[in-house]
Amino acid sequence: MKIELKDKKVFFENQGLRKEIHPFWLRERVNGDNFVDKKTQQRLFDPTDLEENIKIDNINLSKEILEVTFNDGTYTKLTIQNILKEFSNINEVKYIDKVEWDSSLKDFNNFDFKDNFFEDQEMYKALVNFYKYGFVIFKKVPIKNNFIVNFANSIGSIRRTNFGEFFDVKSKPNPNDLAYTSLPLAPHTDNPYRNPVPCIQMLHCIENKVSGGFSTLVDGYTVTQKLKKDFPKYYKILTEIKVRFQFVDQSIVLEDWAEMIQLDENGAFKQVRFSPRLDFVPLIDKEKLELYYSARKKISQLYNSDKFRIEFKLSSGDLLMMDNYRLLHGRTTYDANEGNRFLQGCYIDYDSTEGKLKHLKRKFNL
Repeated sequence: MKIELKDKKVFFENQGLRKEIHPFWLRERVNGDNFVDKKTQQRLFDPTDLEENIKIDNINLSKEILEVTFNDGTYTKLTIQNILKEFSNINEVKYIDKVEWDSSLKDFNNFDFKDNFFEDQEMYKALVNFYKYGFVIFKKVPIKNNFIVNFANSIGSIRRTNFGEFFDVKSKPNPNDLAYTSLPLAPHTDNPYRNPVPCIQMLHCIENKVSGGFSTLVDGYTVTQKLKKDFPKYYKILTEIKVRFQFVDQSIVLEDWAEMIQLDENGAFKQVRFSPRLDFVPLIDKEKLELYYSARKKISQLYNSDKFRIEFKLSSGDLLMMDNYRLLHGRTTYDANEGNRFLQGCYIDYDSTEGKLKHLKRKFNL
């Protein structure tokens, strides 16, 4: 990729393709003290107030800088690196490739909490690992005074739901969700009935005195890639048919329609939703339904297979942060009479972790 000049015009060249950069696009990006607030990087002018016939009067290109004077008298210096960055659509998060994993995974991405951790380079490393593997475990996180709220809000902002700003996960009478029992929980994603679904879940272990109650994780990305390769018809129908996910209790009814495997605009993996106790398949042609039910059964078998599940026990002070769009989580059964198993949970969204990662990348010039 490179920038070229000809006849007071600026061209962007990439892999043999050459296109002119619109003068107005360059004019919008003037960055002197009179045009941009240095603290917020917000414009001090409204580009919709500019004349539409913006042209270039003078231009000069060096190795690192493009100098431009426009016909409205404005002069600016633009770095070539920033221009190329915009054209290449570089995103500090999107460039992090997902690592597929199964039950053979041994490195559980543990990071020790410490003072000033949220502004430390170790937090940057933890967030990169989170995007690679879909989860990370923070050790030695303080367990007093609902510290999960402080932790979550130090990365971004808590996504409040009908379960509250945060919620206590422990066995209790008359629960409105199976999470609040000692029953085993098969692999599932949380809140598939919401629009949008909370992106990231945190679970902070306050106390765990039982012999069972192991946490389980499954990489939905790995499983769906296998399904795509080995059972393409099943994969296709699970990416096409929207099902109704529903949650009902005494105070609220939540519903959303979505595919069990959702793809982005480029046909790449975006999200899985899986919670068989909460989904309702629509009434469609009998042949399609037969294929759909076979596909759902197959992906359920894969999700519940020992080949793809990792299992571990959270100890007091452990905080598990997991990607609710990518991972399925669950729990083995335990006997509540043995002692307390007490976790606290909350949700945050991708803008939290993306924003924090970009900030730390800039701070440490990574």
